[in-house]
Amino acid sequence: MLDVSDDVRAEIGDDEADRLLGGAHAPDAYDCTSCRQPGDSLQEPTSTVLFVGDETAVLAFAHSRCIPSQVVPVSEEQLLGAVRSISQAQGSAASPDAPTAPASPAAATPQAPTLQPPAPQPPAPQPPAPQAAPAAAAAAPAAGNQPAVLGVTCGLVLCGDTGHAALVVEPTGPVGRPGNGSGSDEFLSLLVEHGFQQIGDVNKAPVRPLAGWSVLMAIGQLHAILQPSATGGSAAWWQAHQPLQVTDAWRAAAAKQSEVIMYAVPADTIGRQPREDLLRFALDRAAGQGRLVAGMLPLAGT
Repeated sequence: MLDVSDDVRAEIGDDEADRLLGGAHAPDAYDCTSCRQPGDSLQEPTSTVLFVGDETAVLAFAHSRCIPSQVVPVSEEQLLGAVRSISQAQGSAASPDAPTAPASPAAATPQAPTLQPPAPQPPAPQPPAPQAAPAAAAAAPAAGNQPAVLGVTCGLVLCGDTGHAALVVEPTGPVGRPGNGSGSDEFLSLLVEHGFQQIGDVNKAPVRPLAGWSVLMAIGQLHAILQPSATGGSAAWWQAHQPLQVTDAWRAAAAKQSEVIMYAVPADTIGRQPREDLLRFALDRAAGQGRLVAGMLPLAGT
């Protein structure tokens, strides 16, 4: 019932991975490092999650429904805090023989081929907004010669009387279909084919969660947007080069509703907005121009 991803295996080595799969170092009972609820590796699918800091690495366990097995880069300070938290919750989440390893860049995760897997690149510089997380980046299939970069910004968006935690995704250039060099932008069309809906009024939230999609949070930070995998389960559609800090208000809204709205726009639609009111104005304008799609994504993790 235990899953050790290729990325985790590459970090801890084949011998340690095989010992885990053989039950030597995996706890029968654990507290999920994502939702903090009890888990049983003998009775339910369980993911190995390797938190990698500047100098050390800690192996933790999670329900597979909450987080897929993966390597999560964190700062050394955050890792020490996670060790304290996990140790209090489940005695010791680190495997006895978990190796000490240097931090490594977030690795690209296989995805369904219809959206072309984004390979993480260094984050595009953006000034942090008071109520938004700084943008991180991932390469996307470009319609031109240069790969587009996905900018992701977090903000609270009011839909009716309810404030929703939201992500706004905007590439730096046109995004075409794999193999299509015509230069046409298919970014929104590709997302609509995956269940995202055209938004004409930002006041109306998407009506239902997108099956198989989710927003991955761990240790209070944004790590990835997950999509259904062609081989089953979930894979990263977008992954932060470094985990993104979010505001307390954003995290509280996401946790309360257990879901996040993901908005997407073509390149040069929203731009860099320093305040949430300006971000909302830009979203309303994009909706009026027919350049806004959205989906309700369940929250994975906390």
